[in-house]
Amino acid sequence: MAASCRLKPLSRVAVSGGTHGNEMSGVYLAKHWLRDPMELQPDSFAVTPFLGNPCAIEKCVRYVGRDLNRTFTTEFLSSAEAEDEPYEVVRARKINQTYGPKGSAQAFDFMFDLHNTTANMGACLIVDSEESLLPMHMCHYIQTHYTRSPCPIYLYKLPGEETYSINSVAKAGLALELGPQPQRVVRADLFAQMRALMACALDFIELFNKGTVFPAFEIEAYKITGLMDYPCYPDGEISAMVHPKLQDKDFLPLNPGDPIFQTFSGEEILYKGNTTIYPAFINEAAYYEKKVAFAKMEKHTFSIPGLQRE
Repeated sequence: MAASCRLKPLSRVAVSGGTHGNEMSGVYLAKHWLRDPMELQPDSFAVTPFLGNPCAIEKCVRYVGRDLNRTFTTEFLSSAEAEDEPYEVVRARKINQTYGPKGSAQAFDFMFDLHNTTANMGACLIVDSEESLLPMHMCHYIQTHYTRSPCPIYLYKLPGEETYSINSVAKAGLALELGPQPQRVVRADLFAQMRALMACALDFIELFNKGTVFPAFEIEAYKITGLMDYPCYPDGEISAMVHPKLQDKDFLPLNPGDPIFQTFSGEEILYKGNTTIYPAFINEAAYYEKKVAFAKMEKHTFSIPGLQRE
């Protein structure tokens, strides 16, 4: 294990609900906190809730022009304003101006991003990389103290890829991805789960700020290696659906030769990879347009150094 690392205490924390306007747990939790912020008043830091994509929330759609949560790259944040640019590009620049700028000393210390998925992801914790020390410690704290369900860790950043999510404008961040929940629906059980997970995460920040020493640990996490598209006809129309034996098996092992798709005529299509993977976001409704049937993940055990405040 590496030696403990010291980080500055956190003073400004943001929480985005409705980055996708039809993922309703985060939408209504953020709206609730904007009306009644009593739950967001810790002693040692300030918490600012906001609505990520107000226009999409108003229309109850994922986005209006393009996916906001893929728009926080240098390409969009530094581009010149254009008359016909998508609403989300304008919104991304505004969020970056308010809570960033991305990569700067002035950026917010931390940002939470609240999501739902139609896939059977459970209470999933999404971090860019295992090298993000504070979020990994937060995930470990949540896994230790939140006992209602497992909380798998999803590491979304591919090698050499720029971070693109809304919370990347802050110095560090964590996304909560709760499912399965249909789009445009708010389920009371998942709303309560999200609220409890946020309370746990805020407790961690309070403890860190007040000087708690968090020892080194080893932790399992799932790291993305690529994406699996649906089989398609020559005209681009999908020709098969997720196989019943794979449906709802997020984060479970998929071995070479296991069925992954079933054609509309009933034929099985098998996984042709050479190694076991752990699919996630299986049959996610929002990913049909992205040509993604599931994300291909590897399971790793990472050694995380200890942490304390400066």
